Formats: sequence, C-alpha cells, structure tokens
Amino acid sequence: MKTEVSPATSLERLRELTPARVALGVTGASLPTKALLEFTLDHARARDAVHAAFDTERLLQGLADLGLVAIRVSSRAPNRKDYLARPDLGRKLDEDSRARLADRGGEISPLAIVIGDGLSPMAVNAHAIALLRRLLPLLAADSVGIGLAAVATGARVALGDEIGDVLGARMTVMLIGERPGLSAADSLGVYLTFAPVVGTTDEKRNCVSNIHGGGLGYDDAAARIGWLIREGLTRKSTGVGLKDESGVRMGQAIAANSS
Repeated sequence: MKTEVSPATSLERLRELTPARVALGVTGASLPTKALLEFTLDHARARDAVHAAFDTERLLQGLADLGLVAIRVSSRAPNRKDYLARPDLGRKLDEDSRARLADRGGEISPLAIVIGDGLSPMAVNAHAIALLRRLLPLLAADSVGIGLAAVATGARVALGDEIGDVLGARMTVMLIGERPGLSAADSLGVYLTFAPVVGTTDEKRNCVSNIHGGGLGYDDAAARIGWLIREGLTRKSTGVGLKDESGVRMGQAIAANSS
C-alpha cells in the first residue's frame, strides 16, 4: 500500500538535507520574524567575513611550525576598499613583493604553497593551517617537495600565478577565502595550477571548495587535493585536462582490499 507524503512533510525532510532557505513561510506580505532575523544575522556574518582582519603573523608562524619557509607578500591593492573595488589589483604583486620573491627564487621546485586572504580572511584564519597539517604528510608520502610558501594580502586567485612563476614552481597551490554566502561565511577554497604564469586562465585550474565545518572536512579535502597534486605533476596538467577521480580510485582501492 502506497503511503502518501504531505507537502509539509516533504519540505521538512528537505530542510534536513540542506542549509538553503526553503519554504520559509509568510506573515502577511513578509517573512516570519524568525526567518527575517536569521537572514539578517547571516548577512551580517557574511559582511564581517569580508572585512575581517587577515592574521598574517599567525599564519606565518603556523607555516613555520609545519616546517615550511614562508614569506609575506602583498598585491597592488593598497587597502581593502580598493581590493574590493578593483579586482585587477589583487591579481598582481606589488613591486617590493615581486623583488623579494625573485631574490628568494632560484631552483625549480615541484610546489609553491600560497595562502591568500581572498574574500573571506575569516575562512583562511580558521582553516588554512589545519588543512595543511593534514595535507603535508600526504605530499611527503608521494615525495612531493615544497619550495617557498607565501602569505599574500589583498589576494585574488590569479596572484598565485605570478608568485609561482617568479619562484619557478611547477605547480601552485592557492588556499584562499571564498566569497561568503548566507549559509557559510568561512568557506575555504584551494586552487591548483600547473605551470603557473601571469595570464593563466581559469580553465587551467582545479578547485576544491566548500572547506569548512559544515562542508568538506579537512581529511577529505586533503585527500582530494593530494591526489590532484600528484596526478597533476605526473600528467603535467591541471584544469580541464585533469578530472578529479580521487573518489573513484579510493573506492576501487577499498573494494580491492576487502575482496
């Protein structure tokens, strides 16, 4: 006998599966007070995340604690206001930063790690070091060497291309704060670019996103990123030329070990 499910029950089940705002209801011509206050609070959290202070000192110390040599760099955006109004300035190093990186460059390294504030410094402050703590042992197991790391202020994703180019890195791994949403103000994204050069376009990158407490966990993110790094260096390609098959390969390995 088929059991009928009421629309109200279906919506309740849907709410359990997503943080999205669905079927909030109405009071007169407006939202219920509770829904309106929750929206206002989440909007305020998103704005706060964009304007949060970027804790460069703690990030530099965190990288040092992980055994990485790191340098502080800045984009050409002189302040947060200009950074938000002029995305192009966040894609280029200022002259002093480029010169200091050039002085530290030299030998070609497999990997350069860049931590940038992006549109949510809050996300980077919260998650970048914890994610790297899971990722670095995976890279060590694959014998992937890491050159100089950088902590970049006023950074857009493409800033990692210039940093990697100046340092002579075969691949750049950019950890950056994603644009805050109303369900996650502290989401971290990781962009991987093989053969980074100024002018690299987005189809040449892989991205692992939605890394935060209510999204992709550190261990799963590290496993996926580690797989992409290893395969990207082996195949000499990222972006559309490198499909993320980390989950498929892990599933096959588990099945083979259990048979």
